[in-house]
Amino acid sequence: MKIYAFIDSQNLNLGVQSQGWKLDWRKFRQYLRNKYGVVKAYLFIGQVIGNESLYAFLQECGYILVFKPTLYRREKDKTIVKGNVDAELVLHAMIQYNNFNQAIIVTGDGDFHCLIEYLESKEKLLKILAPTEHYSSLLRRFNQKHYVVRIDLLKNSLEKKTGIRGRSKP
Repeated sequence: MKIYAFIDSQNLNLGVQSQGWKLDWRKFRQYLRNKYGVVKAYLFIGQVIGNESLYAFLQECGYILVFKPTLYRREKDKTIVKGNVDAELVLHAMIQYNNFNQAIIVTGDGDFHCLIEYLESKEKLLKILAPTEHYSSLLRRFNQKHYVVRIDLLKNSLEKKTGIRGRSKP
């Protein structure tokens, strides 16, 4: 059975950070592989100049990156980078549709409701991984069928650890 994951990177990253922790992307890819047997993990991400080392790291972890060109807009004293990946994620899920048996959608965004509903109707939806308990009400009905897994409840195993752990050698 081929299981693919389609990941809204910004929704995942911002959702986890809003809870006060950082996701270890390597551990998350391993989790997808070990827990669900994900053979391909598509990560939809805005392409920003200067982030090349991040992109190389994510590819090394086993993600297939799908880039969205970003837009820059000034808001007061800040430059806001916008790279909404919704259309790309839906399009790639449908392009890959005949290549997977089931899919995992990683987002809490209700904009993916139509895709999730379609995958469920075709018995191709395995799970929805929502970053926090504050996911869209459009996705709540899928919780009744046990599709929704909250990533914030997996913090202990998926959190990026910083600093030195344990005793250092003299």
